[in-house]
Amino acid sequence: MIEISFAPVNLPETGALAVLATEGQPASGLWRAADEISGGLIGRALTVAGFKAGVRDQAMVLAPTAGLSRVVVLGLGPADKRTPNVLTEAGGRAAAGLMQESAAAIDAGGFSAAQAAEIALGAALRGYRFDRYKTREKAEDKPKLAHLTVLTEDPAAAAEAFAAQKPVAEAVHFARDLVSEPPNVLSPAEFARRIEGLSRLGLAIEVLGPDQLRALGFGALLGVAQGSVNEPRVAIMRWQGAANPEAAPIALVGKGVTFDSGGISIKPAGGMEDMKWDMAGAGAVTGAMAALAGRRAAVNAVGIVGLVENMPSGSAQRPSDVVTTASGQTVEIINTDAEGRMVLADILWYCQDRFKPRAMIDLATLTGAMVVALGHEMAGMFSNDEALATQLIDAGAATEEKLWRMPLGDSYDRQLKSDIADMKHVTGRPGSANTAACFLQRFVNGVPWAHLDIAGVAWASKDAALAPKGATAFGVRLLDRLVARHFEG
Repeated sequence: MIEISFAPVNLPETGALAVLATEGQPASGLWRAADEISGGLIGRALTVAGFKAGVRDQAMVLAPTAGLSRVVVLGLGPADKRTPNVLTEAGGRAAAGLMQESAAAIDAGGFSAAQAAEIALGAALRGYRFDRYKTREKAEDKPKLAHLTVLTEDPAAAAEAFAAQKPVAEAVHFARDLVSEPPNVLSPAEFARRIEGLSRLGLAIEVLGPDQLRALGFGALLGVAQGSVNEPRVAIMRWQGAANPEAAPIALVGKGVTFDSGGISIKPAGGMEDMKWDMAGAGAVTGAMAALAGRRAAVNAVGIVGLVENMPSGSAQRPSDVVTTASGQTVEIINTDAEGRMVLADILWYCQDRFKPRAMIDLATLTGAMVVALGHEMAGMFSNDEALATQLIDAGAATEEKLWRMPLGDSYDRQLKSDIADMKHVTGRPGSANTAACFLQRFVNGVPWAHLDIAGVAWASKDAALAPKGATAFGVRLLDRLVARHFEG
């Protein structure tokens, strides 16, 4: 992560400067000062570029003065429509424009300490890079920015405000690392080992191995894992931050398929490499638990992730197999590439049975149908509880990790009828994201619950304001904000 500090508002003599411009308002003091030193060069360049300071407008002036290497000007749009997200994204865009600089600053003069912290958060989120396996990268291709200064009228207050944001940014980076790892490195056992390392934050960690899972009757999860030489794990993370240690926790549940070949119902070769991130739901849950512990959230929380690899082999699960889940319900296997719901079936049941949560939320890259429905703009949400659904949508809007509510209902649920078992786990293509959610709901016994299908938003094919191309860690900030707004205290 980029190291971020806060300092008084003064024009840097050297390095690069990012300034934030409000539509319809005069230039900031530092902008004017830099323009004067440049002999009006910056102003003329912006005029020629047609810069209007609209939301996401951006212009760059190279070497405008003898000392400044570049000035990046970022539009915020009109002041009356500005949200914290606009500032967070501006910080991210500023960091992206300054990555090749060795010294850089962002002018947050005129903004409150809390707003300066939002700008810093954006820069911290965008300053992520997964390059641990690049051994021959040219020096000129590597980002140089290691330290960024945010200039503000009250550096101490801004630093204090950012101190609560920094653990969340660190948790996002941790989750992105997990999702970015190749599957020959991040096996279920290795994933569990990295979760165990989070005990340094105060999380209580418990890892269940194959023998324990068999004893618990996790027939659905074990069925997915049986074709792989990499044995499954279930990792449990507990954070006890509430004043009452006996208070019911909020529960976060994640699908962690570290590689999904499709099993016997094998996927096409094209694009199969993307299936290393079929564990993004578990990555998000792990990141969210790290965020809660890192900022010492005043809540009791439990995170459970099911970690498996889905592979074809002589021991792999077959279409038409019947498995018995931890709930005792039996499931006819129709397509072994619909493995995520089987992993979740057992851990959802186990989670509510053991921890009696006040609410339970699962995250999973569950269906291609959700990508067809919503593209890569937002995740689909299914819920049995109106209050929880509203709270999640609110948290998604606040973090720009947006959710769109999708329907459940008996008409979808009836399609799961099996001729041989209590249910089958796959229906036809129409409404297949909905029937998948209905399948999961059969393993939820009355607790307020939501299912987030993040298949379209877990990985980005191009750079964004707050994340470079690759793993997004969608869900970490959303879940942290949900807890902060509705479950703490």
